[in-house]
Amino acid sequence: MRMLVLLLLLAACGAQPAPQFFGAERSDVTRDGRSYTVFQKGEAVEVIRLGYARRGEHQGIRPTMIALIPEVTGCTLVESSLVGDSGEMRGRLRCPDTAKH
Repeated sequence: MRMLVLLLLLAACGAQPAPQFFGAERSDVTRDGRSYTVFQKGEAVEVIRLGYARRGEHQGIRPTMIALIPEVTGCTLVESSLVGDSGEMRGRLRCPDTAKH
């Protein structure tokens, strides 16, 4: 029973970063009625889509997630570093000195 309560509490917290992003700057964004969380730690980024996506919606979600990265971080995504899918993706950034990180 305790484990169930713990899992429910964790689920209520929303998106949680991968361990390497603990302590990262978090930004919550909504685009086209869908919620995303962007974690930035130095020149690394993780984007998580929140909520369910039906079959056929995934191909449109991925470009939205990629477009959020420079908008939220102020940095350029190193496209060759991008891994993941329409649920969660990670990559490296090239940031000007003034970008938030």
